[in-house]
Amino acid sequence: MFGNGLMLRNYSRRGIPHYPPHPILGSLTFLQRQNPSIWMRQLYKDFKAPYVGIWLFWRPGLVINSPEITRRILVKDSENFRNHFLSSGKTDPIGSLNLFTVNDPIWTSLRRRLTGVFTSAKLKMHSGIVRIKTNDLLERIRDETSKNNNIHLRKLLSDFTVDIIGESAFGIVSESVKTGNSVMKEIAQEFMNFGLHRGLSWSSIFFFPELVDVFRFSFFPKHTIERLRLICRSVINQRGGFDKKMKEPKDLLDALIKMKQEASEEGEEMSEDFLVAQASIFLVGGFDTSASTMSWVIYHLAWHPEHQQRLYDEIQNLKQKYEGEDLSPSALSELTYYNSVIKETLRHFPPMGWLDRVATKDYQIDENLTIPAGTPVYLNAVGMQVDPQYFPDPMVFNPDRFLPENERNNTPFTFLPFGDGPRACIGMRFAFHVLRQALSSIIYNFEIRVVPDTPKPNEVEVEKKGTFFMPMDERMVVQFVPREHLQSSM
Repeated sequence: MFGNGLMLRNYSRRGIPHYPPHPILGSLTFLQRQNPSIWMRQLYKDFKAPYVGIWLFWRPGLVINSPEITRRILVKDSENFRNHFLSSGKTDPIGSLNLFTVNDPIWTSLRRRLTGVFTSAKLKMHSGIVRIKTNDLLERIRDETSKNNNIHLRKLLSDFTVDIIGESAFGIVSESVKTGNSVMKEIAQEFMNFGLHRGLSWSSIFFFPELVDVFRFSFFPKHTIERLRLICRSVINQRGGFDKKMKEPKDLLDALIKMKQEASEEGEEMSEDFLVAQASIFLVGGFDTSASTMSWVIYHLAWHPEHQQRLYDEIQNLKQKYEGEDLSPSALSELTYYNSVIKETLRHFPPMGWLDRVATKDYQIDENLTIPAGTPVYLNAVGMQVDPQYFPDPMVFNPDRFLPENERNNTPFTFLPFGDGPRACIGMRFAFHVLRQALSSIIYNFEIRVVPDTPKPNEVEVEKKGTFFMPMDERMVVQFVPREHLQSSM
């Protein structure tokens, strides 16, 4: 067993593979220079081993490259790995109290109370908003196309997802796609901006949380949080405040109001910071990850017209089945090949390429290794998802891997874009709902073509300062060509 005093010779003596550590940074020399998912992939490639030893400065940790050990950690023994290692500090209440960063016992109660926001019935309630915003998106594309403008995908689609989150989660009119600006877009843009200071903040939060209080880092830009706080206060007051009894929440803010009321009835004080923390993480987690995934899907389809045509044919056949009517969420779920395209895109570029956990109790990995309580563990999803053992020719874009007849043969726990187990992404169904509606409408109305002198998908530059696997390349543009025989959107 190794403990916090583990030295290099202990890894070597036990046959645990590892990179030679930097005397100060340990294994973290890649931070601010390379996206963590790129580093994880390289580590996976360099060490053909079920786990690899790392140092977070002087703290020992473990990267898991095995789907079987991953299954144990996420599901079978999840009680021992319920908590994230990442965390913000006492100086950052908004960053430390949100659903993503908070740990048990608060996490279990919070997750239970917020799960109701994402039921099938609630998603149906938001279908009208998604459809309206999708039509706005199509009009924006038509307008840009008429001016012969190539379209920067992430910028366009961030406007779209900000509008969706603004209205479906906060009840705020947001018309970023139509007007190019909105209050929610201004806040979202600041969330997306990773300069040196914010990059260091996130590096500390994800890999060495003790530094957060020392340097007073924060998960979100503090001045932006204050703007979001004022927005939440205003909307809540418009709805009657916290004193108006909330029966059935219709959106996130309703759910937060009800959560505070229930806590008060149980004699528990729930601060405004706690509520703003949940609003903040839903905004940043909802708009940017969805916009990024949509960008990657469209960009891959531009470079693979054969898959694009196959997808268009599937959508057209479904439209004919429903006699040209607008396709409902349940109808869109029938797009088998489309679902495969999304999954194959997420296999290449999962927004969060790795999952962190921390052991609550000493835990035996195998006969050679028992990790002590408090050991950070990183599950290398982004590495397993491009392992030829599990996905032959892994760098080839091949949606057929995820067709129902093929997907059942994929090795379990080698595809984890939304995590798994109790802490799997709470917004997964909402994300798929938005992606299906928007992307199917785009493909039905436009042919997407490559612009000369743009990088191939696997050559696109990704975020280096932050930790999510997001495209940052200004050359990630495409050309939308209207399908002339269509007179209306879906």
